[in-house]
Order: sequence, then C-alpha cells, then structure tokens
Amino acid sequence: MENIRNFCIIAHIDHGKSTLADRLLEFTQTVQKRDMQAQLLDDMDLERERGITIKSHAIQMDYLYQGKKYVLNLIDTPGHVDFSYEVSRSIAACEGALLIVDAAQGIEAQTISNLYLALGQDLEIIPVLNKIDLPGAMIEEVSDQIIDLLGCKPDEIIHASGKEGIGISDILAAIVERIPSPEGNPEAELQALIFDSSFNSFRGIEVIFRVFNGRIRKGDKVKFVATGKQYEADEVGVLRLDKEPREFIGAGDVGYIISGIKEAKEVKVGDTITHVARPTPLIVKGFEDVKPMVFAGIYPVETSEFEELRASMEKLQLNDASLVWEPETSAALGFGFRCGFLGMLHMEIVQERLEREFDMTVITTVPSVQFHCYLTRGEMIKISAPSEMPDPSLIDHIEEPFIKAQIISKSEYVGSIIALCMDKRGIIKNQIYLTSDRVELSFDLPLSEIVFDFFDKLKTISRGYASLDYELIGFRESNMVKLDIMLNGEKVDALSAIVHRDKAYDWGKRLCEKLRELLPRQMFEIAIQAAIGQKIIARETVKAMRKNVLAKCYGGDISRKRKLLEKQKKGKKRMRQVGNVEIPQEAFMAVLKLE
Repeated sequence: MENIRNFCIIAHIDHGKSTLADRLLEFTQTVQKRDMQAQLLDDMDLERERGITIKSHAIQMDYLYQGKKYVLNLIDTPGHVDFSYEVSRSIAACEGALLIVDAAQGIEAQTISNLYLALGQDLEIIPVLNKIDLPGAMIEEVSDQIIDLLGCKPDEIIHASGKEGIGISDILAAIVERIPSPEGNPEAELQALIFDSSFNSFRGIEVIFRVFNGRIRKGDKVKFVATGKQYEADEVGVLRLDKEPREFIGAGDVGYIISGIKEAKEVKVGDTITHVARPTPLIVKGFEDVKPMVFAGIYPVETSEFEELRASMEKLQLNDASLVWEPETSAALGFGFRCGFLGMLHMEIVQERLEREFDMTVITTVPSVQFHCYLTRGEMIKISAPSEMPDPSLIDHIEEPFIKAQIISKSEYVGSIIALCMDKRGIIKNQIYLTSDRVELSFDLPLSEIVFDFFDKLKTISRGYASLDYELIGFRESNMVKLDIMLNGEKVDALSAIVHRDKAYDWGKRLCEKLRELLPRQMFEIAIQAAIGQKIIARETVKAMRKNVLAKCYGGDISRKRKLLEKQKKGKKRMRQVGNVEIPQEAFMAVLKLE
C-alpha cells in the first residue's frame, strides 16, 4: 500500500488541468503515442466542443521512481463553479491535490474555493504554476499570490507548462514524495466509497469506488449499505485508458465493479460498499448533499414521450449525481419534470446531453429559485415554481435565498462591477486589494437575480477578467410577486415568473414586447398581457392577418362596405373564442435572454 498515491487536479476554469493530465499520462507511458489526443480524459463530445471538463475522470498510472514502482490514481476535475459537486466527490477519494494556477492570470475565485474544499478534507496540497512559457506570464507576482494563499515556501511551488511538457518529472516526483500513501487495513472488513457511476447498455451500471479498508474479490457477495441491496461482483478491475479486470482490489486503491445492476435507483453516489458475510460497522462519511441553486421544468415536446424522458433522466443522473428532479404537470405543457441544477451552465449541459445522448427533444421553462412562503395561518411552504404560489391574500411574507458572492477582478473594472451588483439588488460587504492591480469584492446578492445572465454580464463588463464564486448564506424577507403572462385572457403557466415588485413592471413590459415579435400572426388578434394578481400592468397586441373583403365592393353606398366589415369582425371574434395560440420554443427561451 505504501506504493499507492491518490491525487486529484484542482484549478479555476481554463488554467490547464486537462492538458497537464495529458502530459502526466504521456510521461508515465500509460497511453501509447498513437492513442494520444489532446484532452484525452474528456471523452464527451460536449466537453471537447466547449473546451471544458464536465465530469471528473479517474485513471491509473504506473511510475518508476528511484527504482521503485508506484501506482498513481489521478482524478481530473472540472473547474467551473457549476460543477463544484464533482470536485467535492473527487476530493473525498484522494489524499492529495495538485493546485494549478495559470501564470498569466493568477489566482481566481474558483482556485480559492476548490482549495478550501481540499483543505477541509486535510489533503496535501502541491502548488503548480502552469503556463510559464506564455509571453504574458507573471511568474514572480503569481508566486507571491500562491505563497500568501497557502503559506508555503517559494521552492515548494513547481514551475510547469502543460503544453511544452516542462516540469512534468518534478510534479511526479513531488506526488510520490509529498502525498501520503493511503492508510487502511487490507485484512479488515470491506469498506469502500462509491464516488461515480455510469450506464453501459450491455453490462448494466458500472460503479466506480475507492477502497478504504479490506479488499474486494471477483465473485464476492457485496452489499450497498444505503439501499440495502446485495449483488455478486461479476467483475472488478482498475481504470486504465480502458477498464482492466483484476482478481481483487485492495485497500487504498480506486477501481470499478460490474454486477449486472439494471435499476438506476439502486446506486447512490456517496454510498458504502461492504461484504454480505463480514459487514463493516463503519460507514464512510461521504460528501455533503447537493444543493440545487436553479430550478426549471423540463417537458417532452411530444407528451407521449414522458416515460422515455423519465428513463433518460435516470440514466443521466447516474453520470451526473448533482441533478435533482421530481415529476410535475403544467396546464400548457402537460407532464414533465421539475429539475434542480447547480447553475445556468449545468442546466444548458443537461438539456444538450438529453438531446444528444438520449435523442430527446425537450422544452425548458423559465428557471427560478426556491422561495420560502409564510402563510397567514403561520405555516411555511417551499415554492420552486410560479405555479405553486398560493393566492396573494393568504401570504404573510416571502423569503428568498441570498448568496455570498466573491468576485476577483482587475481594479479598473471595480466601478462597473459594483454598479452591476447594485442593479441586481446586491449589498457590498467588503473590498480587499490582493495586489495593487487585483481586487476581491464581496457582495450579498439575491440568488434569483444572478440566475439569468449575471455571469455573462460580469464577463462582458470586465472583458473576461472577473471570476465569480458563490455560496448560499440563507433566506431573507423580500417583496416578491408572481407575474403572469396571459394570451387572450388565458394564463400561460410556463411563462410565469416570481419577481421583485420593483422590477415587475419593467420585466412585464419587456416580456410582452419580446413575445409580440416572436408569436406568429394568426387569423385573429392576440392580446399579450402581463398581470400581477388581477391587475394588468402591460399589454401588447399581435394584429390579425386579414383578407381585404372590400375588394369586390367597388362604388356604391358606404353601408354596403360597413356590412361586409361587420360580418368579418364577427367571424374574427368567434375565431378568437375557439382559436388557441401555438407558442414556439423560442418564446420560452426569450425570457432567458431579456436584455
């Protein structure tokens, strides 16, 4: 066991984690030259297209150091704030972490937040200064920032470049020397932590785990503690580039088990695996429950595909444990699911993966957050969709979730960032100059205001230099109202939103204008109205397409023309009563892109 090292790579988005992982795999000859490609561990098309890591990926390497052979288990993690749950799971399975900082950009918000996650689990941190070959690299400055943050010595920071392959042998040496080998007793009862799983349509569910004590052999009878289900281990093995079967996996190692599990519900990430004959008395302390930040409805375009969508969601949840969902119905869209996501990027990715991997065409409703609504009779209900909002006369007050946002940026953008946060009803809490040029701003912001386009706007005004990290700090009382959108007097529940009263008029007016552009014209007039309760606050009209009924009426008395127009008007009125308005998918998405 003293020759095993488990470590993960953590960093802010785009600081070069996956490229560095490629170099480590090449250097240890885990991957042959002919199989090599850039960002080798990012195996999803989406990850390659967007250039981001969405899933944590585990892989095992062998490394010869001073005549001894070491087994290194590497987990490459995502950097975006929406996928921090993946990072927390990877950290639970490791003893050490490489903290990578881009020499041209310095320490950013997500670097700090991932570092605190790792320190919270007592991991050994190895700081790596990456991209030192760039012309804009500020090696001295960024080294000082790392020393301030970690309190390490200057010679403990490894200078590297993932692209050029500089400093890779130093990193591997540091992993062997500085990261402690796993502790555990191979002879004790089996105690293993599930930290990932994926669905294979031929072999059922593949469960990826880390063994803390004991060992698991092929053919063993095992039990998953949380669900209480028992299985036989058909195959156990380690994760190389492909899965490699082994006779057994011992304490301290990372591996996979296939036991013909068909039901997605039976595997819970964070669960403990143990033997049926000798169960362990200790359950591994997993990671905290996932806290969804953004809620949105996902509906199949064809109502008949509801069951297929449910099966797809279950399979997707195996691969993405941070997705939370429950069934709901909507008057406009039929049966669907109310899903909880960690952020807007996460929501986009889930929608795209449903379309690509499972061939489902879905409609997503307006994202919202979860409010606490206190009724006059003293009870509290949770509202995560506008349709759940009770009648205004029954409501005593509503509390909305607030977050603490940390924004790190260059000092020249401070003014515009503060203006943006004030516009989003934020309260500035703190402003610290990290260096003469970099500022850390802390704000208390309502979560509902940053759900839509806050991150995009922040990047725009700071020319991409601002980085954002946030955590939930609790609920505060706010004056929230439900804004309904009505088409010809019919409420469209999929377009409703819960907004702050001060912003409701502006929001309603812009939404009506946007819908007027997007709704196709019908043979009858469509009235688009925004309402709070019974009060209409904005209205737009989509004019009817009309036939010129006076074309055949030349000359003659005005009363003949009026008679024809009256007849047409009656027909239009009758049509409006029976006609229904088709709402295109763009209209649902329009709400997200209100300028």
